[in-house]
Amino acid sequence: MTRRLRLGFGILVMNLALAVTGAPPASGQVKYLHGQNIAPVFEGWRRNPDGTIRMYFGYLNRNYEEVLDVPVGPANGFEPGDPDRGQPTHFLPRRMRFLFYATVSRDWDQKRRLIWTVTANGKTERAQGWLQPEWEIDDGVIQMNIGGGSAPPDPPNSAPVLTASASQTATVGHPLSLSASATDDGTPKPRKNASGIVPGSAGVTLRWMQYRGPGTVAFSRERSERIFGKPVELTTEATFPVPGLYVLRAMASDGLFESWHELNVTVQ
Repeated sequence: MTRRLRLGFGILVMNLALAVTGAPPASGQVKYLHGQNIAPVFEGWRRNPDGTIRMYFGYLNRNYEEVLDVPVGPANGFEPGDPDRGQPTHFLPRRMRFLFYATVSRDWDQKRRLIWTVTANGKTERAQGWLQPEWEIDDGVIQMNIGGGSAPPDPPNSAPVLTASASQTATVGHPLSLSASATDDGTPKPRKNASGIVPGSAGVTLRWMQYRGPGTVAFSRERSERIFGKPVELTTEATFPVPGLYVLRAMASDGLFESWHELNVTVQ
C-alpha cells in the first residue's frame, strides 16, 4: 500500500471518529432528528498546477431530519481574510464530504490556519485547515473517503462528466424547470455474485440540491436511479418560497467521485 493510500485510510478513520462525536455513550442507535448542531470538517489539501493550494471542506449536520440555514457572516465564515469562501449556507442532514474547496496562495505558510466557523442550534464548532504533510490528498484519497474505504479501482477511475442548466431568473411560487445529464467512464464495474451482476451496484446517480438561499427550495424530483453504461438524465422543477439569490447544485456521483455544477437563480 502506498504512503498516500495509507494517509487516505487515516483521514477516513478521523472522519468516522468525528461523525460519532456527540453521540450518547449509552447507545449508538440513538438518532437525533433535530436540535443538534453542525460540525465543519477539513478534508485535506492539494496543490494546483499553478502552485496555489486547494483546501477541501465538508460538514456533518448531526441531525437526521433538520435542515439548517446559516447565512454567511459571524455564524458561518472563514478567517483570516474573506469570510465568504464559497461555503454552503443550506445544510442538509448528515455528512457531506469534499463539498467545496477554498483556494489560498502558493506561498501560504505551512503552519497558518484557515478556519471555518459554524454556529447552529446554539453551539459553535470550527474546522482548521493547514498544510500538514499527512493531510495532503490526491484522487485516490478522495475516492477512498467518498467510497467508504475501498482502495481505488484498477483501471483508474475518472469523475463523471456533468452538464446542467445555466443561471437564470424565476418567480416566487412558479416552478422552474431544470435539467442535468452525466456520462461516465464505466469505472467502477458492477459487483457480481453467484447469480451474476448485482443490479444497482455500479453506475451514476444525479441529484439536485440547494446550496444557498433565503428560503427552502422544493424540488419535484431530487435524485435519479443509478444507471450503468449509458448517459443519465434528471429533470426537475424547483419552486422558490421567497425572493432572493439562490445557489443550486446538480451533482453526479459514481460512488467514488462526485462532480458538481452550480447555478445562480435570481428569484423575484
